[in-house]
Amino acid sequence: MQHQTAASPAHSVKSADRALAIVDLVAAKGYVSFTEIVTALALPRSSAHGLLNTLHSAGWLEHDTSTRQYSLGLRAWHVGQMYTGHNQIANAARPVLDDLASDLGETVQLLRLDGAESAYFAISQHSSEGMRFGSSVGMKLPAHATAPGTALLSSLDPTEVKRRLVAAPAPLLVNKVAVEVPVLLARIAEVKARGYALDDETYLAGSRSVAVPLTSATGGITTAISITMSATRTSDLWPTDVLRALVAAAHEVRVQLGAREPEIVVPALG
Repeated sequence: MQHQTAASPAHSVKSADRALAIVDLVAAKGYVSFTEIVTALALPRSSAHGLLNTLHSAGWLEHDTSTRQYSLGLRAWHVGQMYTGHNQIANAARPVLDDLASDLGETVQLLRLDGAESAYFAISQHSSEGMRFGSSVGMKLPAHATAPGTALLSSLDPTEVKRRLVAAPAPLLVNKVAVEVPVLLARIAEVKARGYALDDETYLAGSRSVAVPLTSATGGITTAISITMSATRTSDLWPTDVLRALVAAAHEVRVQLGAREPEIVVPALG
């Protein structure tokens, strides 16, 4: 999990950046000790004490005195519940995702781009036969390392993609191997040209994913839809067989949103 602050370095306030980084870290880890926070974020111990006391007093963090670990507080949950930025897209997509998951018997996921990470905000799974591979609503993954994340990045201007990748914490890993930014930019350009992204057991052994960009126009939110399935359940026609269904579903959602249709080059069957 990568931890980033929303503000650019030129306009950021150090104490605010550090407080946000602490909240991000605790959210990612669940339970974190003071030493882990100081080490992971390279914070001065005196500053960390003050920031943690402030976040705890304001309800953003809880502190278990018996274990000496921090976790998210009720304030974080309350603020999260008030966020409605992706409701329009989620409401339009949910019935389509459910139908697609039912038709294919696989897991269908709706994601949005958050900095250089992809965040899951809707998941449809028709049956226990489909695979979720540990994904859950709210989870984030490095965008460059997965099919849906690459599809999301392909929706951006190449200059913006490069800015986000350069700003992301190094190393940039794909299948546990460090990959340089120019190589990732070339891969993302290929995805942009054909209109869809693939993951053939690259991120997780036994998992195959196909993803297409959904929209980057509604509310300034860049989104994508993906189908994740077990490699053992894919046919010899993969990815074309599921890609056709995915493209049709994405089109249906875009019609409801009034979003622009991207060009997608679907391979021929056979």
